[in-house]
Amino acid sequence: MGDEVIRDHEEFDVTITLVSPVGVMVDIGDAEGFIDLRKHPSWWGDADSPKVGDRLHVVVLDDSITPRRLSALKDDIEIARRIRSEGS
Repeated sequence: MGDEVIRDHEEFDVTITLVSPVGVMVDIGDAEGFIDLRKHPSWWGDADSPKVGDRLHVVVLDDSITPRRLSALKDDIEIARRIRSEGS
């Protein structure tokens, strides 16, 4: 998967590669992404704390910066699905 296919509102399965106090870095195939801890379910008490190697389903919030900003929150994924369906 190359960078050209990573766009706002798209969904991907990613793997956590680094955990920091403010968020996690993830591998999206040929690219990296960043999930702010507020955009990880553990912030809201819905999941265990993130660990290197964890797999997550995410949505792209901002593809214009490097690393791309992502969210693993169900609400953000549902919003992106609505946006994509309205654009079809």
